[in-house]
Amino acid sequence: MEFRFSPEEDAFRREVRGFVRGEWPQEVTEGAGAESPLGYGGGRGFEEMRSFQKKLARKGWLTLAWPKEHGGLAAGHMNQLIYNEEMAYHRAPQQLGVGPDRVGPTIIVFGNEEQKGRHLPAIAGAEVIWCQGFSEPGSGSDLASLQTAAVAEGDYFVVNGQKIWTSLANVADWMILLARTDPDAPKHKGISYFLLDMKTPGITIQPLADMTGRQTFNQVFFDNVRVPRDCLVGELNRGWYVAAATLDFERSGINRVVAGFRTYEELVAYSRETARDGGRIIDREPLRNKLAELHIEFHAGRLLAYRVAWLQSQGRIPNAEASISKLYGSELQQRLARAGIEVLGLGGQLKPGSRWAPLAGRIADYYVASVATTIAAGTSEVMRNIIAMRGLGLPRG
Repeated sequence: MEFRFSPEEDAFRREVRGFVRGEWPQEVTEGAGAESPLGYGGGRGFEEMRSFQKKLARKGWLTLAWPKEHGGLAAGHMNQLIYNEEMAYHRAPQQLGVGPDRVGPTIIVFGNEEQKGRHLPAIAGAEVIWCQGFSEPGSGSDLASLQTAAVAEGDYFVVNGQKIWTSLANVADWMILLARTDPDAPKHKGISYFLLDMKTPGITIQPLADMTGRQTFNQVFFDNVRVPRDCLVGELNRGWYVAAATLDFERSGINRVVAGFRTYEELVAYSRETARDGGRIIDREPLRNKLAELHIEFHAGRLLAYRVAWLQSQGRIPNAEASISKLYGSELQQRLARAGIEVLGLGGQLKPGSRWAPLAGRIADYYVASVATTIAAGTSEVMRNIIAMRGLGLPRG
């Protein structure tokens, strides 16, 4: 069987590729090999990235697959996949925060008309940055055990609690927030989903440095934060099911596979050009075989992501399929990181900024950052449970 994109889709790919190469020059590559919670490689300033987002918004590319009535181009999920693929390959920031790919689609499906009118144009225009307030110190993989509480009080909900690992909370304008609104209900049935203005009094943000030294994660504390009732998305106490859709949107992307493939290509080129112990690195049979195996695995990962996009194009919401793509892609990133250190040897431990670091130190950052890939956006264990129960129909253990 032969897979091909349509002539129109191929033309769109060439357009995106030409745009990103012109507007996001490739000479800045420091730290760009590492997976970032911002959705971009390092080496650029925040304002430069935000300016780039405005350019994308003017072309309508931030919200390609959204319906036209909500500020999108209704361009189809395959065009969205092509856009994501090219942006990831060129290490360009396809978005800042979680607005275009998670918040917007969630509001389109579950939000009321006032919420759509207020928030969707701002997301489509790159006017606001959103963060995701889901995880807590004691609620990560078992997210439904979260304890942040929202108590109804007149026209407001009063929120108290804490979130952690909140990417971009330090610069975000809004947050999607999960909070417990019925402490006596079964844990999945007492959670509600809110839209929270980050300028609301009572919010305290403490930055957290990740293993690469970047400070994109944060702890967020809520002390009697008053959230208007009209910021509730969907039904009261049914927020878990809204959040599940948000997480499916997050897990279905091709980004992690393609960004890794760019790094893989650089490793192959380095191994061909670099001599060690009297011969080229790639002439060592074990390493050559490992690189060949990774090449096959990357193409498999790409097809898994293509499958998710195809299902979306058919009007279906991928669930187990999105988890398969996420599981495979994140574990593939770790296999690539280990192979990278093996190819580069001791030089692979040198970080960006060192004059002696091969590939500008990207592999050192990639290796360290890859530890989190099987945790962020759902652990591998959670993904396997979803695949088993929702994909294969196996009983809960």
